[in-house]
Amino acid sequence: MSGESSLGARAYRDLVGHFATGVTVITMAGEAPRGMTANAITSVSLDPQLLLVCVDKGSTTHDPLLHSGAFTVNILAADQREASDFFALHGEEHERSLRTGDIPDRMGGFSYHPGATGSPILEGTLGWLDCRIWDNYDGGDHTIVVGEVVDMELSRRNGGPLLFFTGGYRQIGGPV
Repeated sequence: MSGESSLGARAYRDLVGHFATGVTVITMAGEAPRGMTANAITSVSLDPQLLLVCVDKGSTTHDPLLHSGAFTVNILAADQREASDFFALHGEEHERSLRTGDIPDRMGGFSYHPGATGSPILEGTLGWLDCRIWDNYDGGDHTIVVGEVVDMELSRRNGGPLLFFTGGYRQIGGPV
C-alpha cells in the first residue's frame, strides 16, 4: 500500500518516536567511503551473529550500501552528536557542502580507519560491528539489510550512549 495510511503517517511516526533508540552511523566503503545516521538497527541472531539495519530506498546511501557488500555499525557515544548530525544530512546537502568546500569529503573529516570489510570504523565510538551483507528484504519505503558480523569491538566500556527520543537527542540520566 502506498501513500498515507488511514491511521496517518504523522501519528505513526510520533508514536514510534516514543521508543528510545541508540544512534549509530552506518558506514560503507566503495567508490568513496560514506555513512548515514541510523537508529533502526536490531540484533537478529547469535548463531550466526546477524544484525539488521533499515535503509530508506530514497537515500543517497541506499544503492552504495547494497553494492558495497558490507557495512559497519558505529555505535555513537553521548559526546558524538556532531557526527550524528553530519551523517544525517541528505545527499543534496552533502553534495552542496562538498562543492563549496564546507566539508573535506563524504566522511566529514571525522577520523576513521578501515575494518576487515574495508568499511570505515569511526574513532571514539562506544563500539562497532563490521558486517558482510547476508541478505536484504523489501520493507516498504526501506530495505531491510541483514549483515553477518565478521569483526567487532567494544571500545568505550564506560561511555554513555547517544539516544534518540521524541525527535531529539537524549542521554542516559542514571539507573531507575
